[in-house]
Formats: sequence, C-alpha cells, structure tokens
Amino acid sequence: MSNTITVLYFAAARERVGLPREPLELPPGARVADVLRLLATRHPTLAPLLPHLRVAVNQEFSDAEAEIPAGAELALIPPVAGGSGGLFRVVDRPLRLEEVVEAVSGEAYGGLVTFSGSVRNQTRGRRVLRLEYEAYPPMAEKKLAEIGAEVAGKFNGTRLAIVHRVGTLTPGELAVVIAAAAPHRKEAFLGCEHAIERLKQDVPIWKKEFFEDGEVWVGLGP
Repeated sequence: MSNTITVLYFAAARERVGLPREPLELPPGARVADVLRLLATRHPTLAPLLPHLRVAVNQEFSDAEAEIPAGAELALIPPVAGGSGGLFRVVDRPLRLEEVVEAVSGEAYGGLVTFSGSVRNQTRGRRVLRLEYEAYPPMAEKKLAEIGAEVAGKFNGTRLAIVHRVGTLTPGELAVVIAAAAPHRKEAFLGCEHAIERLKQDVPIWKKEFFEDGEVWVGLGP
C-alpha cells in the first residue's frame, strides 16, 4: 500500500520547483533519502540545491535514513538567514521592542537585555533596496520556543521572548526583536547572545536580498 505525503518548498527551493507544496506518493518503508532521489528526478532544477538543504518531517529535522510515516508533512529547509517568556512569534507586521520586553519583565528579574535586528542599507558594498523574509511559521515558532527552553535551562531560568517579521522590509525596518530577563545581568546577556546564535542555525526563516544589480537568497550564494 502506498503512502501519500505532502512536500513543502520554501525560499530558493520553492522558486526552483515553482510550487509551494505538492503531494508525493511513496512506496511502503520509504526513507528521507528515497524522497530526495524522487524529487531530484521529478524536478531537475531542484537537484543542485538538494545537498544544501535540510529535511524536516512533521516539523522535526530528520536524517537521510529516517523512515517517512504515513501522511507526513515533509519540508525542504534551505539554510536559514540568520524559554520561557512565552512569546515566540512569526508575524507579518512592523515590530515593537516593547512587546518582547513586556513578555519577560517581572519584579524577580533584575537584568533585562534586548536585541533589535534591523535591515542594513548595504551588503559587501552593494546597496540593498529591500529584503524579503519567508518562513515555515508553525515549525519556526516551535523552534523559537525550543530556544527559549534551552536558554531557561542553561542560564538560571532566564526568560526569553522572540518575535520575527516576514514579508518585505526596507532598510531601517526591524526584522527581529529579542528580550532576555534574568535575576542577574550576566545570565540575561548570555541568554540573549545564545538566542541570537541559535536563531541563525535551526529556525526556518529565510531572507532574499534585492540589490540594484541583482538578488540573492542569503546562505545560498549567487
């Protein structure tokens, strides 16, 4: 009996395929590696990109030998652009630093550190006209919450909140706001720094930079 799954494409992968999602019929016992081979055959333009992608099955990263469960949602994850406050959101609207500060503040937390990431007007000497951020929202918010749990565990109960924006942003606009609160300043600083680095590694949010002379998905090169 065959197994029909849904394949999700994001960012550069979506552009190569020309679709955001499609059904794929698999034989019983098919693994992630089998899916990648099928997709390379079905979409030749996607094949050169596959070595650069990670695969998530039902919103969890999987290795090549993992078996695909029936009816699964399999997402192709390009390199990403780069606790417990309870606020971990991906939104399509302007950001306010106050919203993450309010989510983690409390009388028991004497140290509060924030980070605001805004769009630069140039990259390596090229003038940036705009950025387009794209996300896999359910998985992105789940991974943000996991980072929050990591921060709470590593840094003495530090509370974290992260809100990331998607859509079209111009230079000067905020792309991400983060707040970390802890009883003492050291843990708050460390928690905020840890969150920024982890955000760049595993959260499925991508950005495409648009210049006067071209465009590029960050992390994949020209």
